[in-house]
Amino acid sequence: MTIAIKYGYLDDDPVVDEEGRFIGGGGGAALVERLFKIYPGAVLVGDRDRACQGFEMRRLSSLDARRDLVINLDVLDSVGVFQVLHRHGAEPRILNLQWLPPSHYHHKVNFAAMGLSFALFPTLCSGERTAGEVSEIVRRWTISPLAHQARMAWFQPGIRSDLLKPHKDPEVPVVLYPAIRLSDAKQPKTFLRIVKEVAAQVPLRMEGRLVQRDLASVLAMKMSAPRWAKLSPLFGDREEYWESLARTTAFLATAREETYGLEYLEALLAGAIGIFPHLPWAASLVPAFYPYLYATEDQAAEMLTEVLSDPDAARRAVDESAGGSLSEWIIEHHTRAVGNDAIRSQIGEWFPEID
Repeated sequence: MTIAIKYGYLDDDPVVDEEGRFIGGGGGAALVERLFKIYPGAVLVGDRDRACQGFEMRRLSSLDARRDLVINLDVLDSVGVFQVLHRHGAEPRILNLQWLPPSHYHHKVNFAAMGLSFALFPTLCSGERTAGEVSEIVRRWTISPLAHQARMAWFQPGIRSDLLKPHKDPEVPVVLYPAIRLSDAKQPKTFLRIVKEVAAQVPLRMEGRLVQRDLASVLAMKMSAPRWAKLSPLFGDREEYWESLARTTAFLATAREETYGLEYLEALLAGAIGIFPHLPWAASLVPAFYPYLYATEDQAAEMLTEVLSDPDAARRAVDESAGGSLSEWIIEHHTRAVGNDAIRSQIGEWFPEID
């Protein structure tokens, strides 16, 4: 059996460059890379059959429905995937990997498409909150006979720590925009308002790495207009990414909702101090008495000013909330190996022929 990973069809940004390198960014791309490691020999579904660097690309129509399993991160079109693979009568094997919260999509057509997809094909969710949203979508948007046959499970993604670099605070503190997109859900305008207020009080540099489409937007130009701000394209490799995190002083999270928060956990692990909204998704990432959870923009500005003024004291405070070391707490509570085992185990339960 061949594992075929489908990702990127619902986005305008390419995930493979002309040299055949996988260049996707963000949580979905990170899951693709993990799947390649969990299932050596897996292929990436793309627009043509080609040899890439470290993996193969195959068109959907080139797959064999009788023996291949499609792990679809673009769950909106799982029914379409079925129709392509079912054209010769074989029963396709399709697994939804729901890594985004379903609320990421706003139109009723998208909710109806997801409901049908979740009901017809087994769905593995990134995080318990995402699984809860998936269950609600099935309940509200799918007819009862289909809803009752829905199969779903969830795993805690976890993070990797093998590329971690020694942390060193720069002379001028660096504040990270901790997302690769400028979507409304991330609230970049709120981020910019708060950072502007803090920049009027303490020296800082703001940095961010965005997907190409967002980097060329009007909002990106506005965010990078201050002399202390810089937005750049996504990093080319993970080593460069972790080197950048190792010299980041702090980040300000302003998202309304997150499925898991991989980017935040990586930044925390690298030694950056996170300023989070006092919301359930954020509280689930950090120790119970984490000191930098804000309820208002004014509180966020005060906290960020405090952190940038004395990063060492702020880092001692977050370590104290973790009972000794925040990095060790993160590794203990968000281990990637456990997530990988959960992915392999659940997929093996639904599709035992994989083994």
